[in-house]
Amino acid sequence: MLVSTKGRYALRVLVDLARHQGEGRVPLKEVAERQGISEKYLENILAVLVRSDMLSGMRGKGGGYRLTRAPESYTVGEVLRLTEGTIAPVSCLENGCETCERVQGCPTHPLWMELDRRISGYLDNVTVADLCLVEGKHL
Repeated sequence: MLVSTKGRYALRVLVDLARHQGEGRVPLKEVAERQGISEKYLENILAVLVRSDMLSGMRGKGGGYRLTRAPESYTVGEVLRLTEGTIAPVSCLENGCETCERVQGCPTHPLWMELDRRISGYLDNVTVADLCLVEGKHL
């Protein structure tokens, strides 16, 4: 599994907004400046997060973005599934994938199943609130 910039930036944006949630709606420009992400690219990521109801966005004076839930209710797994489409380590485990015709005799299938279980288990147990607490430390 390789996480794209879209997934990484989405997590950074959610952490940024969580850290500034006491300020009300946070303008796109401020998030872009703090995170060193172009406003144009950030707009696309924010649009995905707004469509999925992870963020609320408002245009105009006093506008900006805010979380729709508490930071502890957003999991890294949820965000990466939204932005990446899948976090499965191999294509035969992706949601909606037709079962591989070789699954019954595949000697590596149990390996991939266990890896998928561990990756999902880990990412589904790390929240945006956890990331807010991390300052260069390992989780």
